[in-house]
Amino acid sequence: MLAAPAPWHARLAALQHHGLANWRTLRLGALAVALALTPSTYRRPWRQPLAAQLVRAAYPLLPWFTLLAAIASLVVIRIVLVTAQSYGLSQYALGMVVRVLVLELIPLSAALAVALRVTLPMAAEVAGARAGGVSSLPWLRAQLAPRVLAGVVAVLLLVTVGSLLALVLAYLLAHGFTPYAFARFTRLVGQIFDPVVALVFVLKTGALALAVSVAPLGAAVQARAAAAEAAAQRGALRLFVLVLAIEILALMGNYLQ
Repeated sequence: MLAAPAPWHARLAALQHHGLANWRTLRLGALAVALALTPSTYRRPWRQPLAAQLVRAAYPLLPWFTLLAAIASLVVIRIVLVTAQSYGLSQYALGMVVRVLVLELIPLSAALAVALRVTLPMAAEVAGARAGGVSSLPWLRAQLAPRVLAGVVAVLLLVTVGSLLALVLAYLLAHGFTPYAFARFTRLVGQIFDPVVALVFVLKTGALALAVSVAPLGAAVQARAAAAEAAAQRGALRLFVLVLAIEILALMGNYLQ
């Protein structure tokens, strides 16, 4: 038999519970970001755990992400150049490459890579290590703030390296090793990154970096040790929703001008 639908007050209670959990995650994330921007966080004894988390987040991820970004960029650039040439649209090929790779694919790929390899495992560690309850400020500074900042820095680093690599490969595949097309190429990139697009790109990258770091770790801080797996699932779901919302807003900002 079909189960009876939940009464409206049960649905309202569930909605309030999810809203309160999201509000707590937002507060914890804001507190962690504030601690990350506080100068005293970078002094002893907080400097050592911060440096350890930064190295842990960025160092193992950078080589293989750079390799995969190079391979994917080569494939995408070659496909776009050959297709545009076959249709007589070669003058639009490089602009399309820059928009597809630098504006869309690389920031999203970097955020997902950091989430899967860095912040979600960190969130599972945090959820499994703590016993629940209200977290103290020293605990947040020693455990949460370094992990949040490590996730943010990892995303920004991967986006920077991947974007520069994509631009270099696009120039080489389109013009070869000649330096005489560099002025024309930089003019094209400058025309694409007008003030509005550049602002949207910076805001999108920063929002993705914060979402990747805050959503999983914020859910983990609220969980007890027995609910570590459920907290990881909630953090992943919130992260997916946030990333989707950020992508939609960025597309609207770039293409609905």
